[in-house]
Amino acid sequence: METVSDDEYRRKERTALVAIVVLASLAVVSLLVAFSYYCYIRNKVAKRLKSQKRINHEDKRGVNHEDKGGFANMQVDKEKGLQVFTFKQLHSATGGFTKSNVVGNGAFGLVYRGVLSDGRKVAIKFLDQAGKQGEEEFKMEVELLCWLRSPYLLALLGYCSDSNRKLLVYQFMTNGGLQEHLYPLSGSNSLTSKLNWETRLRIALEAAKGLEYLHEHVNPPVIHRDFKSSNILLDKDFHAKISDFGLAKLGSEKAGGHVSTRVLGTQGYVAPEYALTGHLTTKSDVYSYGVVLLELLTGRVPVDMKKPHGEGVLVSWALPHLTDREKVVQIMDPSLEGQYSMKEVIQVAAIAAMCVQQEADYRPLMADVVQSLVPLVRNYRSTSKAGSCSSFHAARSPMSLDSGKASASNLSPV
Repeated sequence: METVSDDEYRRKERTALVAIVVLASLAVVSLLVAFSYYCYIRNKVAKRLKSQKRINHEDKRGVNHEDKGGFANMQVDKEKGLQVFTFKQLHSATGGFTKSNVVGNGAFGLVYRGVLSDGRKVAIKFLDQAGKQGEEEFKMEVELLCWLRSPYLLALLGYCSDSNRKLLVYQFMTNGGLQEHLYPLSGSNSLTSKLNWETRLRIALEAAKGLEYLHEHVNPPVIHRDFKSSNILLDKDFHAKISDFGLAKLGSEKAGGHVSTRVLGTQGYVAPEYALTGHLTTKSDVYSYGVVLLELLTGRVPVDMKKPHGEGVLVSWALPHLTDREKVVQIMDPSLEGQYSMKEVIQVAAIAAMCVQQEADYRPLMADVVQSLVPLVRNYRSTSKAGSCSSFHAARSPMSLDSGKASASNLSPV
């Protein structure tokens, strides 16, 4: 009996020891959890204090963070290179927004030439759209250009949102918009020469690369919705960048999908299916690109009802000529005579014809367009310098992916 009692005592002793070890382990784990949570809270508070200190410092320099028109997330982002300007800074940069510094009059406001305090030349767009629509367009442009990165898109340097005053600050484009080079305003003496054939080909390629990036290199795709010649800007060497993203929309992530929206855009550039149904796809931009390509070929505006009967709408007038070797020369800009080969003209005309097809599914992807234009531009690189339109001297305005049935083989010469 004595032996049994000792064994029982030892079992109780071992049980008590295990219980003590378990409780001690739990206590240690609890302490570690508590310490980790303390460190987390301390770190979070430190970050908040640091952020508040930075904001207070910026407020002393004149950056108003309380008056951003609801854009609390739009602060100075050094990684993205976006700067928040005060209205006072931009007022000073433009000489008080004087008329002499107006260099463009876009759909959403005047554009001014400006020089920042650090000497940088900029284009400053002063949005005059009041209300919800103006707010949405401002927000869309800022948010999109924060994360879109391409050498073929106009860079947004910063913005100002001061009460109802909304301003966008862009890099300065010395040679203004493509439109003013193709056909200057009546009575204007600002142009002393037109773009030559080589430069037009390169502009067509660079604009195509910009749309290719928007449609096929970002997800979801971005649909510009207002692609036109006045929104293609040219730098000092006549390299092209796409501008004005106020009407842009995020497209459908589904192949062949669309987004429904109210019809906006510019007459003569809007794709027919979008105009009729409000169904927007990347192929809507492809149609607009085709119209710009026709402008480069013909030197004509998309819509001019002063033209003879049947010639008022560029697409309907030019389309029957584009696939006929005999007729295609008849629509070419007379100022280009002697600058191009028939092979080049036929190739570009074939691309334009595919882009302005009535059925969206038969329009090519922008990647196919780029692939077709690259060899044409490459042919000139070894024989001449890029951007040879050097006789343009006057002051110029710096502003103004779904699958398809088409493929690169559809863009071969007719």
